[in-house]
Amino acid sequence: MTDDLLGAARVRELLSRHRVVPTKTRGQNFVIDPNTIRRIVELAEVSEDDSVLEVGPGIGSLTVALAARARRVTAVEIDPRLVGALREVVGDRVEIVEADAMRIELGAVEATKLVANLPYNIAAPLVIKVLTEAPQISELTVMTQREVGERLAAGPGSRTYGQPSVMVALFADARVVARVPRTVFWPVPNVDSVVVRVVRRTAPFDADLTAVARIVSAAFSQRRKMLRSSLTEFAPDDVERSLAEVGVAPTARPEVLTASDFVAFVGRLMDCPSSQRRSS
Repeated sequence: MTDDLLGAARVRELLSRHRVVPTKTRGQNFVIDPNTIRRIVELAEVSEDDSVLEVGPGIGSLTVALAARARRVTAVEIDPRLVGALREVVGDRVEIVEADAMRIELGAVEATKLVANLPYNIAAPLVIKVLTEAPQISELTVMTQREVGERLAAGPGSRTYGQPSVMVALFADARVVARVPRTVFWPVPNVDSVVVRVVRRTAPFDADLTAVARIVSAAFSQRRKMLRSSLTEFAPDDVERSLAEVGVAPTARPEVLTASDFVAFVGRLMDCPSSQRRSS
């Protein structure tokens, strides 16, 4: 691992010289602990065979470590104020793309892995975007706010289980692999973070994922209601019948269904008369 990782003094000096004041709106909290950076790269199992996509590199705290290990690194940074500092830190070792990662075509990026310190406000949408649009990326290792990270990896019945949990589970297996104290960042955030590792399945579910996503969203928008009450675009009898046909209680709420339950349930539901009337 490279020895030129950025510590607290170097991070503050770079930000000051480039006249960058971190903003809360973009969730800009920079890692100032080299040991945390080393740990993320190890957890991501980055090797010289990997092409890595990093989203939100900031001034390069993680980027320099990735560049020392991977064959290729592409760093996508939305904030033009940070690009100058990033170029100073990584030189020509990294391809820097000044863009919003949520708006670019990630499927066209040469990458086998995503490794990133993600702002909490884009963490779940970005992970789902990668899983749905960039099949060439087989593994994702992301650090984000603890609540968001736990939601990505949550299983049925968990307090944090929700729409993002189901959408991730449709494509991959996810788990929290490390907890990160807030003190490794500057400025210090108000919450702790976690590192989540997401490994894509070789055989994803065979389903109408657009329909599944729409119904999962509707179900969790009123998570305390039974599905027969929250899915108002369908006849309650059709919802109950479809649940029963896949072995789920007719009084079920969304938090008890696995991703495979949702796939089977939606498949049956879309064949029901209420669905057919809606599409005609």
